[in-house]
Amino acid sequence: MQSIFGTDGIRGIFNKDITYSLAYKVGYALGLNLENKNPILIGRDTRISGDVLFQAITNGINASGKKFINLGICPTPAIPFLIKQEQMSSGIMISASHNPPEYNGIKIFDHNGQKITKYFENKIQKCVEEQHQNQSVSSRESSLSTNKELMSIYMKSLTQTMGGGNLSGMKIILDTCHGSATTCAKKIFQNLGADVKVINNSKNGSKINMKCGSTNLEPLKKALEKNPADIGFSFDGDADRVIGLDSEGNVLDGDHILFLWGRELMDQKMLTNNLLISTQMANLGFEKAWNKIGGTLYRTDVGDKYVHDAIREKRAVLGGEQSGHILSKINDFSGDGILTALQIAKYCKNKNITLNDWLKSSFEPFPQKLTNIHLDFNFHKINPKTKSIIDKTIKSYQTKNSDDSRIYIRPSGTEPLMRVLVEAKNQKKVHYLSGEITKKLSFEIKKIMN
Repeated sequence: MQSIFGTDGIRGIFNKDITYSLAYKVGYALGLNLENKNPILIGRDTRISGDVLFQAITNGINASGKKFINLGICPTPAIPFLIKQEQMSSGIMISASHNPPEYNGIKIFDHNGQKITKYFENKIQKCVEEQHQNQSVSSRESSLSTNKELMSIYMKSLTQTMGGGNLSGMKIILDTCHGSATTCAKKIFQNLGADVKVINNSKNGSKINMKCGSTNLEPLKKALEKNPADIGFSFDGDADRVIGLDSEGNVLDGDHILFLWGRELMDQKMLTNNLLISTQMANLGFEKAWNKIGGTLYRTDVGDKYVHDAIREKRAVLGGEQSGHILSKINDFSGDGILTALQIAKYCKNKNITLNDWLKSSFEPFPQKLTNIHLDFNFHKINPKTKSIIDKTIKSYQTKNSDDSRIYIRPSGTEPLMRVLVEAKNQKKVHYLSGEITKKLSFEIKKIMN
């Protein structure tokens, strides 16, 4: 059996890759492998399939003899924070993050609020494989009553990261993407004194991430045009990512957040070795600008767990991804889109500067193009020999990197796609290289698979 775990937990299309039976077995396996007898904390985003997977997981946990607490719809980062705060044995978030509504996923955290290790993934995998009988949907339903007190504790913790400051006098628009941020983002910003307008704020699992949120900024841009504001923030489905827009619609992505926030920490002598951690997707313009002011950028493979591992290994205090997934020391490196948005707004308020002016002091990004090659197969489930041939083909293209251009190709960890990133100083070169590489690589992959 292929591993059920990908780059960020278990993820796939509901009722195809992730079924009731699999979720039950995962819940049972987790409960069985936990020595700590404290409850398991469970949360989910707004996806319609979330209720079914919740019932499956909790029935499995009950069958293992363990107990759980239902946090209900919540941001993913609420789970690791509350695990540590309330000394839970483990935690599960049912979410497929930024993916479309038909997807769902299971993210598992240990008693420290960290994503579980590869070793523990293997223990759960083995236990799932040993459960030969498929589980059908049970008529025994677990209680859907949620613990509202715990959500209040999480929300209060976010407010406390402001250090007693407020956002009074600031106009802010939030796109909560019909997802997890609908539960608390508006209230948190309002409680801090901001004048808040919210779009896509219904808990609608059939609309989550659909033409809205951090992967589609058009609704937020239009909202800023109709209702002028200082800043706009757009979250993804489980609110662990955020992308910002200034008053003129200029994009504050994860690279700009790291550069601007990192520079503040550098000035305050709070940045270990002037080091930032990011991934292979980080813009080359960002890296060159950061190096120019005396900083070092360390790149990891794509995925927040790789960023997290590098932060721990190198004792860094800030890292993240271009997609807006930012890990900071403030909350023990748990990616939290709402926390990141609060910190950006706080810096603007304390510096008495608009985001528009602050962005002007950031780096000039190199033109960058990301193209997806659609695959007729799951790259992570093909035989090792074929996978090795495709890997070698990919590496042959990536050796064409130069001082003013970069090529990075990787299979998606969650979808049947090969992602081709090309960046260069010259826009024409980007388009030419992107077109040529995508066309040739697509042809060669098809040839290999046939």
